[in-house]
Amino acid sequence: MACLLEAPLRISVLSEVTATSRHYVDRLFDPDPQKVLQGVIDMKNAVIGNNKQKANLIVLGAVPRLLYLLQQSSSSLELRTECAVVLGSLAMGTENNIKSLVDCHIIPALLQGLLCPDLIFIEACLRCLRTVFISPVTPVQLLYTDPTVIPHLMSLLSRSQRTQEYITQIFSHCCKTPEHQTVLFNHGAIQNIAPLLISPSYKVRMQALKCFSVLAYENTQVSMTLVNVLVDGELLSQVFVRMMQRDQPIEMQLTAAKCLTYMCRAGAIRTDDSCIVLKTLPCLVRMCSKEHLLEERVEGAETLAYLMEPDVELQRIASTTDHLVAMLADYFKYPSSVSAITDIKRLDHDLKHAHELRQAAFKLYASLGSNDEDIRKKITETENMMDRIVSGLSESSIKVRLAAVRCLHSLSRSVQQLRTSFHDHAVWKPLMKLLQNAPDEVLVMASSTLCNLLLEFSPSKEPILESGVIELLCSLTQSDSPALRVNGIWALMNMAFQADQKVKVEIVRCLGTEQLFRLLSDPDTNVLMKTLGLLRNLLSTRPHIDQIMSSHGKQIMQAVTLILEAEHSIEVKEQTLCILANIADGNTAKELIMTNDDMLQKIKYYMGHSNVKLQLAATFCISNLIWNEEDVPLFSAPRGPLHHTAYAVKGEAVFCDDANTL
Repeated sequence: MACLLEAPLRISVLSEVTATSRHYVDRLFDPDPQKVLQGVIDMKNAVIGNNKQKANLIVLGAVPRLLYLLQQSSSSLELRTECAVVLGSLAMGTENNIKSLVDCHIIPALLQGLLCPDLIFIEACLRCLRTVFISPVTPVQLLYTDPTVIPHLMSLLSRSQRTQEYITQIFSHCCKTPEHQTVLFNHGAIQNIAPLLISPSYKVRMQALKCFSVLAYENTQVSMTLVNVLVDGELLSQVFVRMMQRDQPIEMQLTAAKCLTYMCRAGAIRTDDSCIVLKTLPCLVRMCSKEHLLEERVEGAETLAYLMEPDVELQRIASTTDHLVAMLADYFKYPSSVSAITDIKRLDHDLKHAHELRQAAFKLYASLGSNDEDIRKKITETENMMDRIVSGLSESSIKVRLAAVRCLHSLSRSVQQLRTSFHDHAVWKPLMKLLQNAPDEVLVMASSTLCNLLLEFSPSKEPILESGVIELLCSLTQSDSPALRVNGIWALMNMAFQADQKVKVEIVRCLGTEQLFRLLSDPDTNVLMKTLGLLRNLLSTRPHIDQIMSSHGKQIMQAVTLILEAEHSIEVKEQTLCILANIADGNTAKELIMTNDDMLQKIKYYMGHSNVKLQLAATFCISNLIWNEEDVPLFSAPRGPLHHTAYAVKGEAVFCDDANTL
């Protein structure tokens, strides 16, 4: 049965089917094997570079017949090899061609063909498999369905340079998940592929290098193994360093830098190791310069951002290397009206992909400015930087919007920038717009940034409050995503810090007591901690404490009791005792404690607890309970933005960091 394309395409193609195309397919059924062979060879010559002819032949049913001939033991090796070559050529057409080939079960047929001892036939099958697997429409899981396939491919690596090139390329394109990494690792990928790094063939070396980059990515086991591997008596990391030298092709320099970056991020190489500080980082900075192609600049910037993301010292070194901060500004001007690109096709390509440069620049700026105040200042003082971020928040590309808000989030950790650049450019307006209709990954980062804009000293706090943000934040606390629940309650917590009673009442009204107490039993500890923080900030200053406790005192006391009796961390119980200390500061609210013998016994118990933090918190409860009404209480603990061990009247100005680990 013919393997057909989708109906709309089939109709348009069928109208152009020629008698010649039919003739090619008819010859595949000739009873004379020699005529069949010649027919396949003629078909091979006809489809080279001719996508229309390829589509015609697929529609006319050539693929099932070619696969039949390829799998028949009665077919000559030459015929089987030519069939594999033609199938490989058909695979080099459109994505629809690939889909048709996969639907006709080309992959199992070719994998079965690899069991043949003939090297030329094996190479033809591998070449076709490589072409099929590098297509984005091919399900990579098909490589792992049969558990005997990977070990057999490993055994074929030694057959020839072509088998080495094709197999490593298949591995690098089909290694997409930690499970895939584990399968390849367990079947000896490292020891089998490492020697290929010194192959005389550049293509083999390059594909082997790409294999190691995908194997090492976020994989501690692989990275720890790689760091001890010797290749011809030389440590693998030093082989990678040699591959980053300026006299090597750019593709090789970049991929070697990625390998070392991934090993470093996985903990196999220290961030202060010379191969990182003196070789990898400078190589990646070099890739960001404008003499490189767009793809190279994007890959260099994104890899560099990933390398230094958790390490402030690498961020400082990078910020002073080759004027990187200023260099990245060129990413927003590309291609310029006076572009040196003379190749029209290249110019057209770059115009279509210029947004990738902006995305990469935002990512790198976010990584550079995530810790150091001087670097943040340098970034915001770069020409039109804040305007570019604001524009990025409304770009059509979701990836650019995400990168822009990530950059904004990084800069929002600065008190100075919150008070100056963020206020001058009213960044809260596009941020609020972004929060209205955004995918979860953008929403997480945008709401995380909003947490910092709602800090007490941020000039943006008042206009954000006036924009009706409370309802939006309350809706986030009901999200299925723990990260969004955390951000929603965190922002409300910051908003309630030293807020007017009107704001606090609106928060309680909009959130609702039912939802508030649901959050106090949330399985995510971060959500629970921020909810306790919100309660601390709501229950600050005596009139506010008395007003809220008069309305919701019974439920709050029940929640406090449940938390103190349950199996919670020291930090959670400490925050809960801080809430009790604030309640004890109320004029009438303290009676809810004084008339509750069970609660007084709990406070007494925690005064004698082995943990000092819990002792202190319980002691402050007693101090506030016995303080004379005319005097200033010893302790009234409004919940600051984050610092959950602060017993000061004003909380520490600690910012909302990585949205995944708030």
